[in-house]
Amino acid sequence: MADAQPPTPPAVTALLKAWSDGDQTALDALLPLVEQELRRLARHYMRGERAGHTLQPTALVNEAYLRLVDIAHVRWQNRAHFLAVAARTMRRVLVDMARAKGYQKRGGRVPLVPLDEVDVAAARPDADVVALHDALEALAAVDARKAHVVELRYFGGLTVEETAEVVGVAPETVMRDWKFAKAWLLRELSPDAPPAT
Repeated sequence: MADAQPPTPPAVTALLKAWSDGDQTALDALLPLVEQELRRLARHYMRGERAGHTLQPTALVNEAYLRLVDIAHVRWQNRAHFLAVAARTMRRVLVDMARAKGYQKRGGRVPLVPLDEVDVAAARPDADVVALHDALEALAAVDARKAHVVELRYFGGLTVEETAEVVGVAPETVMRDWKFAKAWLLRELSPDAPPAT
């Protein structure tokens, strides 16, 4: 029976735990093992960016790596947990860049990303990463778990089962959270929607 994603190699989990325990050499050994997945995440993010974005997927991986190295006191659980944190880090890199450039002040709104399906959103150019980030932060204030599910599935590209493992709930709960969060975010990202309270 073949799985869509290979199981977490014991070496990755062992290296993550060693890194958690302060072994910086474990991070150097870990990077080649997860680099392909980090590049996949970066390509996923960059497909949603506007044409001509100055940051390339390799640079996004490098910037995320630099930020991950500085994270202290994380008890890494497994590959899925690491990828979830990497996805969040990449999203924050893009949001920081957009805000630094005064993105919202200069050009108004660009077409917003529909969250009907993960792959649909990834295929749309010019996604307003700042508006999506702000809507996701507003969702987190209402229900942190649902926001975390979106982050893992949409940004991290994790499967329902991987998301359930990271969040610590049943796959059915992930699907309910995913459905609710998509509807909530679609409402928030609608041009006619009142701001979240």
